[in-house]
Amino acid sequence: MSIFDEVLKHIDGNTLGQIAQQLGATPQQTQSAIQVALPAIVGGMQRNIANGGAEALRSAVQTSHQGVDVDGMLGALLGGGGNVQPKSGGMGGLLGSVMGMMGGGAQQQQSSPLSTGMGILGHVFGGSQQRATQGVAQASGMNSQSSAALMALLAPMVMAALGKMMSGGKANNAQSLAGIVTGDMSRLGHSAPAAAQERGFMGGLLDADGDGDVDASDLMNRGSMLLGLFGRR
Repeated sequence: MSIFDEVLKHIDGNTLGQIAQQLGATPQQTQSAIQVALPAIVGGMQRNIANGGAEALRSAVQTSHQGVDVDGMLGALLGGGGNVQPKSGGMGGLLGSVMGMMGGGAQQQQSSPLSTGMGILGHVFGGSQQRATQGVAQASGMNSQSSAALMALLAPMVMAALGKMMSGGKANNAQSLAGIVTGDMSRLGHSAPAAAQERGFMGGLLDADGDGDVDASDLMNRGSMLLGLFGRR
């Protein structure tokens, strides 16, 4: 089972609708954003692996992301339970919490899946995190704040998927974990050499020249192979 299989099997139509409601987006926008955001997160991990980060990824997965109850995490977030409380003004728990963390509010200090997700995104994208968020927003039609909240939700799910593979013996060292990440991107059609991949999906998403010219249709086409994976259990 791939990382994408493992993450998307938890997102059926009902869950997708709940996420959309929390983010103030339509289910269609939310699904489109997921189609771009998931390959972006995994592609960012692949880029870091290519730059010598395989052991750091293995250590992070083994230390903090094995045995995570993804359905329980989603239930707490979407129900406003745990450390995630809905804010006033019509904003749901996901969006309100991430806005609080981005603004340096008290929730930033709390340990929650969303704060963990923001930290993961910081490691994956580094100084390009804001551009990645804006790229997902532009490709999906979702606003950038909702895009940031969605990516913060997806990031710990990706790590939990890797943790499950490690626990199940599919990856027992940095090299095999790196192979899973690289293999999953290849199966999505990103089988070109690493340098070409950087110029392709990740290059388009991060908009390296900063001119705002993200090829939204290309990003959506590249993520369209995830469509059939939604809701598989």
